[in-house]
Amino acid sequence: MIKKIFTVLILCSIFILTACGEESELFTIGVIPAQTEGEMEGAMDKLQSHLSEELDREVSIEVYPDYNGVVEAMNYDKIDMAYFGPLTYVVAHAKSGAQAIITQLIDGEPFYHSYIITHVDNPWNSIEDLLANSEEIDFAFGDQNSTSGSLIPSIELQDRGVYQDEDENEFNSTRFTGSHDATALAVQNQQVDAGAIDSAIYNQLVEAGKVDGDQLKTIWQSEDLFQYPWAVHKDTDEETIEKLQQSFTEIEDEEILNAFGASAFTTATNEDYESIKQAAVKQGIIEE
Repeated sequence: MIKKIFTVLILCSIFILTACGEESELFTIGVIPAQTEGEMEGAMDKLQSHLSEELDREVSIEVYPDYNGVVEAMNYDKIDMAYFGPLTYVVAHAKSGAQAIITQLIDGEPFYHSYIITHVDNPWNSIEDLLANSEEIDFAFGDQNSTSGSLIPSIELQDRGVYQDEDENEFNSTRFTGSHDATALAVQNQQVDAGAIDSAIYNQLVEAGKVDGDQLKTIWQSEDLFQYPWAVHKDTDEETIEKLQQSFTEIEDEEILNAFGASAFTTATNEDYESIKQAAVKQGIIEE
C-alpha cells in the first residue's frame, strides 16, 4: 500500500513539474491598439502560429485596450515582448529596460510622420491657416501615449504658443479620441476641425476604404519618426532575440503585414529612438 502511494506521489510530482515546465515555456506578446477597427484577429492568429513554430514554443498574443496597459504589463513582468508605439517604447525602456529588436518597413523605409488633417471643405491649407483663429478650432489628439497622435503634435503646438496641455490651450476645445482611426473619422464627420494622426495608419485607412481620402487633407507633416518597435523583456536571452529577429524578417504573409501597415519587418535598436526619448524628456514624461 505504501509503495502504491509513493508511486502515485512520484507520478503526481512529475505531472506537476511537467505542467509548470510547459507553462514556463509560454512566450507572451502584448500589442498596443493602433486602431480600434480592422480585422486583427486573423493576422494575430497567423503571427502566433508562425512564431510558435519558429521559436519551438507556445506563443500567445494579446491586443491590449490602451497603450499604457502594454507598458505596465512589461513593467510587471506579465509579458515577454511587446509591440509599442515609439513613445510607449521609450517609457517602457526607462521603466523596465525593454529592448527594441524589430521594427516595420513602410514602402521599404523604417519611418513615418505625424500628420495634422482637416476636412477638405475647411478653408485651411496649412497649420498657420489653422492657428490664425485657434480659439475657434476644435482639435483632436489620439491616445495620450501616442507618439504621432499626441507627443509630436503637442510639441509643435507648444512651440507655436497655442497649447500647453489639455487644460491650458488656446483652442475652442481639445479631446483625446483614443486611436488613430477614431481621429480620422472625427475629422471626416466634422465632429472636430482638425486632428493629429499617424501617417502610415492614415494611408492604410484610406487604402482600406475605412475613411474617405477625398474628404480629408493634410495640412502639416512632422519630420521623420522611426517606426513602431517590437521590444523584448530585459532578461531575454540572445538566442531568443536572434530567433525572433529572423522570424519577423522572414514574414511575407500579406495579412500579417497589412495588420501593421507594413511592407516588411527589419531589425531595430534602442538608439533608433533617441529623438523620441529626447522629446519625451522635453515634455517631462521621462527623466534624462
